[in-house]
Parts: sequence; structure tokens; C-alpha cells
Amino acid sequence: MLGRALGAVLVGIEARPVEVEVDLGGGLPTIAAVGLADGAVREGIDRIRAALPHAGFRLPQRRVIVNLAPADLRKHGTGLDLPIAAALLSADGQIPPLDAATTALAGELGLDGTLRPVRGSLPIALAVRAAGRRRLLVAEENAAEAALVTGIDVVPLRSLAELRAWAVLPPVRSGTDLETQMHKEERAGEAPDLREIRGQAAARRALEIAAAGGHHLLLIGPPGAGKTMLARRLPSILPPLHPEEALEVTRIWSASGLTSGLVRRRPFRAPHHGTSPAGLVGGGAPLRPGEATLAHHGVLYLDELPEFRRDALEALRQPLEDGEVHVTRVRQTAILPARFTWVASMNPCPCGWHGQPGARCRCSPLQVAAYLGRVSGPLLDRIDLTVEVPPVDLSVLARGGEGESSARVRERVLAARLRQRARFGPDGPSCNAQMRPRELDRCAVLGEGPRRLLVAAGARLRLSARGYDRVRRLACTLRDLEGTAEIGEAHVAEAVQYRPRFVEEECVPPR
Repeated sequence: MLGRALGAVLVGIEARPVEVEVDLGGGLPTIAAVGLADGAVREGIDRIRAALPHAGFRLPQRRVIVNLAPADLRKHGTGLDLPIAAALLSADGQIPPLDAATTALAGELGLDGTLRPVRGSLPIALAVRAAGRRRLLVAEENAAEAALVTGIDVVPLRSLAELRAWAVLPPVRSGTDLETQMHKEERAGEAPDLREIRGQAAARRALEIAAAGGHHLLLIGPPGAGKTMLARRLPSILPPLHPEEALEVTRIWSASGLTSGLVRRRPFRAPHHGTSPAGLVGGGAPLRPGEATLAHHGVLYLDELPEFRRDALEALRQPLEDGEVHVTRVRQTAILPARFTWVASMNPCPCGWHGQPGARCRCSPLQVAAYLGRVSGPLLDRIDLTVEVPPVDLSVLARGGEGESSARVRERVLAARLRQRARFGPDGPSCNAQMRPRELDRCAVLGEGPRRLLVAAGARLRLSARGYDRVRRLACTLRDLEGTAEIGEAHVAEAVQYRPRFVEEECVPPR
């Protein structure tokens, strides 16, 4: 006798359908799983053995072979417990046959037969819909997240026993009020606000420009100047997520097991400087998304930039340029989205006080050069805005008061983004920093004066071709913030001053 069911496994942030076949044959009562099942899937067989009697079923006293297809795809995780149990019970005639052409299942079994949630219910629901199925049976805790996908019925189950009557259980309505969920009120005071920043006018200006155009930002200053405080407030002035973006971010976080519902805020990720390359850009076995992907449509903040491993930082080059990470393994290949705004901060020297008044720095020129040299020139060339963050005058802190709020700054950012959206159209890039060469040539046209200024400044600063184009993109954002039609010399001059000049000034040891 043969039973069938459809499940799914995660590969990166995507789910791949897995056809489960169970054959009951003659011989000693054993259960064998074939089809590249990993340890968690094989342990699921033991969970099923214990769960069946507690759920009111009996374990077939026959030779059982479980086949997981496609056979060349490595199966991992605990989400195949439920489809294997369903196929087994169907083959033994204890439940009506499940139509694998219309129905899929995902869930982990407890020893008492209860159904536990699994990570990746949203990617699984998307894969089920793409495979042409119209029904998904999941744990009750996963139902709301899976129901964000339109076009399929999501049936919540609390235990294995409910498989007897799953057909009469009410499904959760698909696409449950996605627009409504996006506009739910957020708790007041939960997000950091720019009004808490005292002074630092130049850094606040750089944050606004970065938010308006999606540009990467580097903050350089001594300890305690407020670099981290500034970076953590960037999400508060970014435009809100569109529903499609929110669904994409939720898919990523769901595959990583970080959420059980819709993500409505732009992500902010701040990994420790000991993070490995795989932890930063993705990888491992099984393949998992890294911090760059978890920051998709949000902010990736790297504090103490020179302290990060060199190979981890260099792995960021591809996502900074292309907005995605290509991860290739012997048996798996995945493309992970990684379109984020990168913010980094660092001290000017190992002790942190180089260039500050009071002669507090005791670092030699060679030590300063070695410290700054930990960050490669090609990586720095991908940064649009470099800003010095000086210590805050204590008299400014003593006066108290509040600065301009994030809400007011966000209004200007949204106005600039609307101008960009009108310029690029619905199929173009979402912001100036993502302009490709054809959009750059069309939207960043320089007049004679601005062009001469940029060429002269580029020769003096030894700008690369990439740096030249990044200045043009930044000038476009400055124009959009001002609301003018043309890029003027003032826009180019301000954009040029944000290029990282300390590389040439500090990294060359004195003769």
C-alpha cells in the first residue's frame, strides 16, 4: 500500500516542495527513510512512533519505507514530521487519502501528538502556491503568518489527531488584511527619535541625505561622540515599508525563525565585529541568510568597522553593488536579497582621539595608518557619505531641550523620495543610490559649471570612476531635498565634500 503527501524544506529563504511517499510492505516492522534525509528528519521518525498512539492512531506493524523526492535535494529541519505522518496514516487506511495535488502540510510533532510551529511558514506557503496547490495544513501558531499569502486556504491544526477531520476545520482567510496590518498604530516611544540628539548638525544632515537617497554612510569620531546613537535613529526617518516590501522582509525573517507575523518596520541589524563571513552575508550548512539579507530594505550597521574580519568585510562588496548575495555550495545554490542602507562607524585611530584637541592621542603615525588600513580602499569607495562626528560640547548638553524630531525630517525625506519615484517610474529603481548607468545618464545631467567643478574636484581627490558616479547620485539626492529641477554647483560641492578623503591623508606613513 502506498500513501502520498506534500511537504517542503527551506533552502536559504526559499522553500522547495518535497513529495513524501510511504510504502507499507511485508517483512519485519521497521521504518527506513531514503532521499538525503538529515538527522532532524530521521529523528522525526522516532517522534512519529511516539506521537501516533497519543493521537489515537496505531503504528503499522509492517515494513515501512519513506521516500522523499526529489532524491538529490538534501532534506533538513523538522517540518516534514507532519507530511510523513499523514502519508503513513493514509497508506495504512487510518485517515482518508490526502490529495497531494491540492494539499500540502508542514509541522513538527511533539511526543504527545501536539503540533508545533516551524520556521519558514511564509516561504512554504509561497512555494505551495507556486506549485499549484490550494491548501496548506500547518500548526496553529504558523497559520496567521502563512495566511498572508493570497490564493491558498491555510488550515490550522493543534494536534495530529485533527488529521481525521481536517476537511471540516475552518481555514484562516488568505491575505488577511495586509494593508490594515501595515497601518496599525505602533506603541508610542518605542522607536528612537532624532529629537534626542544634541548638536551634531553635520551628522544629522548626513543622516537625512542617506535616508532621502538610500546612500551608504560612514561616521568617524572619538568614543562617546554619539555615532551609534545617530545610526540607530536612521530607520526613524526612512520611508515606511510598502506592503510588497513588508512581505519580502517577513519571508526572510520567517525563514530565519525571527518572526511569526508581518514585519511592519524597516529592519535594523547591528552584528558584532566578531561575525564570520557566513554570518554576515549568508552560508553554512544548512544554508542560512546572513545579516546582510536580514537587513534587506532596512539598515545594516557595523560599529567599530576596522575590528571586523577582513574577509567578512570584503564579502560585502557584491551586495553593496548588486543588492544580492550569491551563495554556492556543492549541493545548494541560492541567491539571497540584500538591498540595504549600510551605515558604519569607526574611531580615527586605535585609542580613538587622533586629531582631537588636548593632545590626548598617543598613537604613532604608523599605528594610525595600520588601523585605518584595515578597511580596504575598494570598500571605502562604495561609501557615499563620510562624516566626522566631533565630541559634543558639554554646554549644549547642559542646556537641554530637544532637536528636530524624526517626524519632521521624515516629511522632507518622503518628499524627496516621491520626486525620485515620479522620475524613475514604477519599474525603475526605488531611490537615487540604486540608479543604474542608463538612469544616471538620464537623471543626473550636469550643466557646464557643475561638470567642470566635479572634474576638477575628482582630479584633486583622485576619484575613481565609481566614486565619480557616486558623487553624481549624491548630487541628485541633494537636488531632490531642495526641490529644484537642475543639479547646481552647490549640490556638487556638497556631494564632493562627503567623499572619504582620510584615506589619502592618513594612510600614507611619513617618510
